[in-house]
Order: sequence, then C-alpha cells, then structure tokens
Amino acid sequence: MKLIMNFSKQISVLILLLITGSITAQKSPTFKNGEDPKPLNMKWELVEEMSDEFDGNAIDQTKWQISGQEWIGRAPGLFLAENVKVSDGNLKITTTLLPKKVIKKGREYTHGGGYVGSRKGMTYGYYECEMKANKTFMSSTFWLYNNREDGEGCDKRSTELDIQESIGQITGKDVEDLQKFEKFMNYNTHSRNIEEGCDVPKGIIGGKARIDGMVYDDFHVFGVWWKSKNEVLFFLDGMFVDKVTPPADFNVPMYLRMVVETYNWNPVPADGGMTGSKNDRTTTYNWVRSWKLVSDN
Repeated sequence: MKLIMNFSKQISVLILLLITGSITAQKSPTFKNGEDPKPLNMKWELVEEMSDEFDGNAIDQTKWQISGQEWIGRAPGLFLAENVKVSDGNLKITTTLLPKKVIKKGREYTHGGGYVGSRKGMTYGYYECEMKANKTFMSSTFWLYNNREDGEGCDKRSTELDIQESIGQITGKDVEDLQKFEKFMNYNTHSRNIEEGCDVPKGIIGGKARIDGMVYDDFHVFGVWWKSKNEVLFFLDGMFVDKVTPPADFNVPMYLRMVVETYNWNPVPADGGMTGSKNDRTTTYNWVRSWKLVSDN
C-alpha cells in the first residue's frame, strides 16, 4: 500500500510539473534564433485576453465572440456557432453544407463557416497563431480588424491587418493567380470606408511568402509585429519575411479574428465542395497568442 501511495504521489508531482511547465514555458513569441526584433531593455508580455491555448472542452466566450455579431458571413457562407469547437487542445472551425438554403438579409446561404473574434482590442503588439488550413474552397484566416463605429471624426474608418489568408481548393477562373492562396502566407494592410472630407489614403499594401508544401499539409506559425502606425513586420514560422508600410496610419485599436468564409472570386464547385472528411473540412488552430512590449528594467 505504501508503495502504491508513493507511486501515486510521484505521478501527481509529475502532472503538476507538466501543467506548470505548459503555463510558464512560453515566455515570448515564436522566433528562430536571432529573429526576435524586440528593442534592448524591453520584453514581451502575454496579453491574456487575446491569447488562448484551447486546452479546455469549450470556447472561452469571455474572450471570444462566436455568434451574435452583425457580420453573419459573405454569401453563400453563413457563420454558424455550432461549427466552432474546442477539443483535443485545438480550436476547430468546420465547413458544412446546409441541409437547405437559408435567406438572411436578402442573401442566399448554402454553406456554413465560422467566426471567432476577440472581445478585447489593442493597437501595437505582436500577434501570432499556429494554424492548419482546411482543404475546401472556403478560407482559413487569421487577421485583425477595427470597429469603425468606435472612431470619431476622421478616425471613423476601417483598417484591416491580414496576417494569413488562404484557401485549400482553387475554383476561380484565374487559377494560376489564385494558387498563391493554397501555397503562400498572404498578408495585407487595408484602409477603406473613409469619412467624406477626410484626407486619409485608401488602398491595400501587402505581399506573400512561400510555405513549405500546401497550406493544409501541416501547421505553420503566422505572426505579425504591429510596431507602429506605419511599420508592420510579418513572420512565418519564426522567421522575418517582410516589412510593410500601411496605406494609411494604423493607430486605432483592432480585434483578432479567426474566420472561415467564402469568397465570390472562388465560387462553390459543382459537387458542393464538401465531399472530404470532417478533418479535411476543418481549419485547426493549435493556439493564438498576443503580446505587448514592456520595460525589462
């Protein structure tokens, strides 16, 4: 009996150590050696409200909104809360074919996607996730967007920071051009919906970085350092790939989004596009983390 109790105690200690290690192991964003761009005398601090390891069995709705938002999805893809799950240490958004067509806001929906958006917004910081795309014609994405209605005067505008935007099956007419969405990290900075009379530039500025394989073959870490209002640095698997100057000042708070949706330039295939396994139809996020720079003194 004593032997069994000692063994049980050792197992309990081991489990505690593993749990403690998982909580404290991540001290900074995912960088390869020599790639961390933080300034001297500064360190990265995790922003808990915009970070999640997805270790539970349900989405933490104190952090993330999955339904009830004004944006219901671009037709024919409707955001469905039931398509968003947390299991096996992952966030999973599964694409589906609706049992029958749905009409909402005058638009026809035939497919189901999913939306996960942070309740907290932030400006400058480092944002990253580890994601594997689904293999369908629908998207797998990780990005930031502001709430235009929060702004006043000429700050009542839309800014968008795409960190990764990909699709697993090309159905659009310009196949060669669209192939970048299944083989690359695609990133962009957007400025639009400017108030009349405001001298704020509109436009899109971004780029792409080649991924080893297809976007649905394996997990990759997609990251961005939103450094200042005019400096945005992108990272793929811990390596710096590009620096972008946005078309307009990026100085308003933005919210994280993990979204699976449809695009009008990549239409539904003739077979409905949902013939693959559930795993093939699922975008999986191992984790999402947000960081801010603080003094290391």
